[in-house]
Parts: sequence; structure tokens; C-alpha cells
Amino acid sequence: MRVAIVSDVHGNRRAFDAVVNDLHQVSPDLVLHGGDLGYGGAHSAEIIDAIRAYRWPGVRGNTDEMLWDQQPLVDLANRQPKLKPLLDRIQAAIPITCDWIGEERLSWLRGLPLRHSEGDITVVHAGPDDTWWSPMANATDEELERVYGPLKTRVMVYGHIHHPYVRSLAGMTVANSGAVSLSYDGDWRASYLVVDGEDVSIRRVEYDVESEAKDLLSSGFPNAEWQARILRAGKYCPPE
Repeated sequence: MRVAIVSDVHGNRRAFDAVVNDLHQVSPDLVLHGGDLGYGGAHSAEIIDAIRAYRWPGVRGNTDEMLWDQQPLVDLANRQPKLKPLLDRIQAAIPITCDWIGEERLSWLRGLPLRHSEGDITVVHAGPDDTWWSPMANATDEELERVYGPLKTRVMVYGHIHHPYVRSLAGMTVANSGAVSLSYDGDWRASYLVVDGEDVSIRRVEYDVESEAKDLLSSGFPNAEWQARILRAGKYCPPE
């Protein structure tokens, strides 16, 4: 069985469309999504509608969850005061995102689970029961086993960190699907994961990043210039 995992679309229509076109070549038996669908881009509602129309099962991410629950942002700012200006910027874009997607789509997001399993493949957004924290790409094998080993699954896939990788451990493969939008690994192309039997691989897909950045800059999104810089660079850039 060939399964594709698409995560962290962040409202990027052109990157999403490019991934969908690439999926036609891959011809998976099933596509799963890893959350973080709408927030952060100019086409939030369109992306949610498309994923619902395709009937892809999946999970909710932290930027989905924060649309109705901002307490984790508050808690994180209290624990790490240096992050407060960054978290305030993130929170400032929640109202417009909610306006764009509307109550019905928001209700659908709220209904997404924290975990989804298909046979011996399990997908979460970040941690098994936490949309906000996950191991980084340079985590040790021991950390990955401690966090994801209790799930007892052959292939464990998460998103969140926007940095794709595949790691083989004893009895389990842990992989990060990367991000369809806002890559952090220095490669601006959209990223997603394919599990084909024993083979687990990352696919990168080019798209018209300049046109998507222009849409974002004209959208009225509060953090548009910051997000556009990340789109173009393919890596995290601090806000100016």
C-alpha cells in the first residue's frame, strides 16, 4: 500500500496545487494530512475546502488549534518571555484567519483528532498528544524512541518543524513530512512524504513561490512581509 502524507499547507494554494499534481504521478492508494492547513497564507478557506473535498483523513495542528484556543500561546510566553514579541505577532493574525475561514470550517478543524493511524502508519502533527512540541530534526535516536516508541507503530510521521527527514530505528521508522509551505530547511520547494511498503521517502515539488508571495502581500494578512520572506528563503527568518 502506498500512502502519501501532506502536512503544513499554511494556506499556500500554489504549493498545494503543485503537490496535488505531483500526487497524480505518485498515485498513492491513500493521502493523509498532518494539520496546519490554513493559518499563515492567503488562501486559508480554499485549502480547507480542497482537503475536505478530497476526503483526506488527518489530524489537527497547533496553528489550527490556536484559532479557538490561544492559551498555549499565553503559557509559552509566560515560560519564555523572550518569545512574547514573536508570539504576539502570531496571535495578531488569528482574527483575520478566523474571518476568512468562517465558523463552519473552524468547527470542522475542531473535530480533527490528535492522531490518525492507517494499519502500521501513524500520523500526528507534533507530539503524540501535543500539537505544540515535537523532537527536532537533529534529535537523538533515544529521544525519538522515547517520544514515539509508545505508539507501537512501524512508521511514525509528523510535521510541525518544517524540516523533512527519515530516520530508521529499531523496529520503527520515524519521519518528518516537511512542509508544503514555509519550509525551514533551506529548500523553498514544497515537501511531502510517501510510504510505499518498506520505502519511506521525501518528495520536493517546485511551485510559483513569487506569485504566492505577492498574493500574501496583497491579502491584508498582518504578518505578510515576514511570511513572504520565509517562503522565498525556504528557511526561518526572524520578523523585523
